[in-house]
Amino acid sequence: MQLTKEEKQELTNSFLDMGEKLLESGAEISRVEDTISRMAAAYGVIHTDVFAITSIISLSLEFPDEEMVTETRRVYESNSRDFYRLEKLNALSRECCRAPLPVSELREKIRTISESETSLALQFLACILGAGGFAVFFGGSLWDALAAAGFGMGICLMQYFFGKTKISPAGMNLIISFIAGLGVGILCAFVPALHMDKVMIGDIMLLIPGMAMTNSVQNILGGNTISGLVRLTESLIWAAALAGGFMTAIAIVDRLI
Repeated sequence: MQLTKEEKQELTNSFLDMGEKLLESGAEISRVEDTISRMAAAYGVIHTDVFAITSIISLSLEFPDEEMVTETRRVYESNSRDFYRLEKLNALSRECCRAPLPVSELREKIRTISESETSLALQFLACILGAGGFAVFFGGSLWDALAAAGFGMGICLMQYFFGKTKISPAGMNLIISFIAGLGVGILCAFVPALHMDKVMIGDIMLLIPGMAMTNSVQNILGGNTISGLVRLTESLIWAAALAGGFMTAIAIVDRLI
C-alpha cells in the first residue's frame, strides 16, 4: 500500500488512538502492543517498534521507502473497564488485518468507537445483579440482597458522576466506599433483619479492582514487568482506599448508633 507523507502521519496517529483507547478500555499491555504491530504490518510497515505502559505509548514505524515516523502519546486515563468498547476495537483491528481500510476511514471508525458508551441503564442492571448476587453468594438473605442491590445502584450513580471529574481512582474509591458504608451501616442499625456484613460485602465486590490486579499479574508474567508493577501498585492503593472508606464508615456508625 503506497501512502503519502500525510497519510503516514495520520496512520501513525490512528495506531496511537487505537492503543490509547485499548488501554482506557482495560486491555492488557501485550494486547495493545500486539494489536498495533499486527495492524502496522497489514498496512505495509516493514518494521514496528511499539512500547506501552499504563501512561505512555511510544511508536516508531519504518515504511517501505525507508521513511521513519516516530510519535509518543501520553495516556491520562487507563483505569476504566469498558469491555463493550474493547470488543469493538478488537473487531476493528481484525477487520484491518484482513483487509486494510483507507486511512481516513480507519481514523473515523476509531473515533466513532471511542465516543460510544454503555448505557447507564445497563450499568445499573449490572450493579444490581452483581451486588445482590454476591450478597446471597456470601450467605445473605433475600432482604440483604435487595439492600445491597439498592446501594449498588447508588454506587453506580456515584461512579458515573465522579468519573466525569478529575478525582483520582483512589480518591473516588475512598469517597464512594465511605458514603456507601455509612449508608449501609445506618440502614442495618435501624433494620435488624438485615446483616450489615452481607450487605456490605455485596457492594464491596463492585469496587474491588480485581481486573486491574489480574492484568497486572498477567503483564508481569508476560514480561511487561514495569507496566505490571505500576498497575499492581495502583490496584493495591485503590484497594487500600476502598478498605479505608468502609472502615471509617463502620467506626463512625459504631460510635453514633
